[in-house]
Amino acid sequence: MSFVSTLFATSSVEKLRELSKSKALRRALTAKDLVAIGLGTMIGGGIFTTIGTGVKGAGPAVIVSYLLAGLTSFFAALCYAELGAMVPVAGSAYTYAYATLGKLFAWIIGFALIFEYGISAAPVAQQFSAAIQDVLKTVGIALPAWAQTSNLVIHGEWWQLGTYDLAHSQCDVVGALFVIGLSVLLSIGIRESATTNNIFVVLKISALIVFIIAGMFLFHAANLADFNPKGIGALVPFGGAVESAQPYGIIPIAAFVFFSYIGFDTATTTAEECKVPQRDVPLGVIGALAIGTVIYCATAIVLVGALPWAQVPDKNPLVTALAPLHLPVLNWVITIGVLAGTTSVALSSLLGQTRIFYVMARDKMLPPAVAAIHPRFKTPVRTTMITGVAVAALTLIVPLNQLLNLVNIGTLIAFTVVCAGVLYLRARKPDIPRSFRVPFVPLFPILGIVFSLFLAVFGLSRTTWVWFCIALVVGLVFFFSYGYWHSKPDEIQAVVEPEGLREYA
Repeated sequence: MSFVSTLFATSSVEKLRELSKSKALRRALTAKDLVAIGLGTMIGGGIFTTIGTGVKGAGPAVIVSYLLAGLTSFFAALCYAELGAMVPVAGSAYTYAYATLGKLFAWIIGFALIFEYGISAAPVAQQFSAAIQDVLKTVGIALPAWAQTSNLVIHGEWWQLGTYDLAHSQCDVVGALFVIGLSVLLSIGIRESATTNNIFVVLKISALIVFIIAGMFLFHAANLADFNPKGIGALVPFGGAVESAQPYGIIPIAAFVFFSYIGFDTATTTAEECKVPQRDVPLGVIGALAIGTVIYCATAIVLVGALPWAQVPDKNPLVTALAPLHLPVLNWVITIGVLAGTTSVALSSLLGQTRIFYVMARDKMLPPAVAAIHPRFKTPVRTTMITGVAVAALTLIVPLNQLLNLVNIGTLIAFTVVCAGVLYLRARKPDIPRSFRVPFVPLFPILGIVFSLFLAVFGLSRTTWVWFCIALVVGLVFFFSYGYWHSKPDEIQAVVEPEGLREYA
């Protein structure tokens, strides 16, 4: 094969459909379980982490920002549902890209998913750290100032080789240790069963429902009078020349709170473990997104109605909003929801990253040794701990807002490719059976591409794009050094180490 032919070689959809019939993984999940898995990853770190900054940056119009981010996710969710039902194998967007657009795009999406799954655990861990520290303060325990939060101070611009001011920098020690702890648990074989995940989901959603009900007693329509104080934002590609640590305007905030929606597609990574994937995957993906969107918008409406938007703090805004009720039990309910939510989301994110690496190693995009199974624990210890250490380092020093933007750009790029994959397969393989079909093709997939790119280009900063491109170049160097030569689409095997993955089933 020529260089270009190899670069865009695709895996066979038909072969992947046969691969999905493998019985290596226990098929025990239903549509209800997939909704819970999607909500387990989606609800938790996102809403608690972004809503305070979102209100500061958009005022009551943050409701519109959540709707815009949700609409973008809706078009992508339909495309995930079609591909997930048609090719029900593990790997999510990476697998779909390999089956439609070729090896190069598959690698790029696999690399982008590192941002969605791996790096996304870092900001969630920082939110867990903030919640734990608030609990400790109630009993008179406070960490030293340098160990409370992440903030690496640099004098001068990074591209000018600015100097690091370690004396004034801060580290999120609790968040980093939290990530390492979860990685160790995953390495020794912790089972994140559907039942355990369902319990976490109930705790998180219950906390938000309690906030919505209690907050209604404090709701004042007058707080919504100045609905859009920040405007739509400066529509300058890549954030323009001047960047701010605090995003403002409907569009930039929509790109910021988009982090809240990340995770509904996690249901597609468990497609090989569904009883009836052709039915369960679409219901799981769309169901999780629909329920999450309703909860997010209701939470945002109650928050800006209960508290003037200018008084909403970046941290713990829900607790602050309920303070006038003078009911400490409500604070504990919200805190428990935050702790349960961030723990399950971080655990799911790290677990999802392990699955992505596993599938890429199966396809020889990565060396098989990357996903080697430990003989005693029956888990990919090496991959899990490498991922954990890297995420812990990010948690330790990179500020929250910058982490959120890096996660968002990787996910928006993945959404774009998934939508393009639906268009490609509808044109090239129109006769393949599809138990679920995206309506109004090509309009809806095109809208998914346009909305995703719009938020990425006009909502995210230039620095975010620069860091993503630098990381992508490094990834492409590795691809052309290894994956390009070793990955053979026609040699994909069903499972490399079924015993290891069954440990996670």
